[in-house]
Amino acid sequence: MIEVKVQDPGNFERAMRAFKKACQKDGFMMELKERRFYVKPSEKKRKKRK
Repeated sequence: MIEVKVQDPGNFERAMRAFKKACQKDGFMMELKERRFYVKPSEKKRKKRK
């Protein structure tokens, strides 16, 4: 779970930017993209080697 604390509660854009940055740092978006489609274990190994 990702929590975003913003000093100004009325500033939605700043909270959204902080949320996106936290998701990027956590690796959440990459995991979502990876889980979107099934990847065979042999393909995972090949990708990991690169």
